[in-house]
Formats: sequence, C-alpha cells, structure tokens
Amino acid sequence: MSNVDFIREQTVLTATALVPEIQLYQGTEITPIWQQTEYWLRITNTSPPFWAFAWPGGQALARHILDNPIAVQGRRVLDFAAGCGIAAITAAKVGAKHVTACDIDPLALQAVQMNAAANQVQLETVGELDLAKPYKKADLILAGDVCYQQSMSVTIMRWLRSCAAAGVEVWLADPGRAYAPTDGLEELGRYLVPVSRELEDRDEREVIISRLTSH
Repeated sequence: MSNVDFIREQTVLTATALVPEIQLYQGTEITPIWQQTEYWLRITNTSPPFWAFAWPGGQALARHILDNPIAVQGRRVLDFAAGCGIAAITAAKVGAKHVTACDIDPLALQAVQMNAAANQVQLETVGELDLAKPYKKADLILAGDVCYQQSMSVTIMRWLRSCAAAGVEVWLADPGRAYAPTDGLEELGRYLVPVSRELEDRDEREVIISRLTSH
C-alpha cells in the first residue's frame, strides 16, 4: 500500500470547527488510525500519526492568518513541524509569496501535499532542518504546539530564538503545554479551540499566539 492510499484509507476529508475554510484529511477516531500506524511502523518505519489531526496550535495559527492576511501576504513562510499543514496551507491561501512546510515525518509531508491539493494551493515540503543555525530562507516562521516534550522544546526554542535574532519573524502558538516559554514573547492573539477528549484532557484549549523576541 502506498502512503497516499494509506492516508486516504485512514482519514476523511473534512474541516475543523475553528477553521471551516480549510479541508484536511483527518482521522475521525484516534484509536483505529493509531493502531494502523503502529502496524505501518513495523513495515515502513513510520512515525505516530500526528499529521492526521489538526492540533490546537495549528488551528489557531490558521485562524489568525485568515483573520489577519496582510501580516502574511507577499512573505516567505516556513511552517515548522507542520503536521497536517493547516497553517502552511492557510498562508498559501491568503497570498504568501512562498510557503514551505517542514516535518521530520515523510508521511506527514505526503499528507500536507494532499491537503494542499484539496485546498487548491501549492507549497514546498522539506524534511529535517539543521537546528544548529538560523533559518534565513523565510520572512516568517510559524511554530504551532511544539513545546510538549522537554528536551525537544529546549532545542526548538533555542533555534527559534536564533532565527528571531537573525531578523526572521517567529510566531509561536501554544495551547498551554508544560514546556512553553514564558518570557521573550509579544502576544498577538488568543483563540479558544475545540478539541477532542481522545487527544486532550478537555473539550477546548486556549491557544496564545506570540511573536518571539531574540532574548
């Protein structure tokens, strides 16, 4: 079975409550697709299916972009740890100059391209980046829900701040994860995002979108 066939078989093309303008291939129940991906992992070295769900950080970024398109139009955008690609797709939809979706999971990158096609936009996908140096090919970096694991969060935030110090604007969308930074942030907006209790421990999460400073 190809990656495309696997994604189509395990998901449904549908919208989220917060961003009805965007259609995504999403898992409708977490357990079946998680079990299927564990099987797929054994034969294809596939990561867990984070790409099959529109996580609250990505949804909030997408909503913020749709509500404030002028902040993105004409700019080069990188969606870091893109997952399903909802933020990247929205950036392309409102008129970003160039959009790159980055994720270390090849299946996520396939899902992003399928989601982009479903929304009639084009974007670039890339795998792992060198987090030892700032990324200078973008004017704006979007980072949604990236602070849920301690060591990873330290590495990612160090890199994002280095990008900010190099002159790249960085938007961090955090839904209250344990390892999110509390300083060096300029708040841009807050969004209440409906979430599934299969994925979260509540029915909605408040996501704060902030612009990172370099210190």
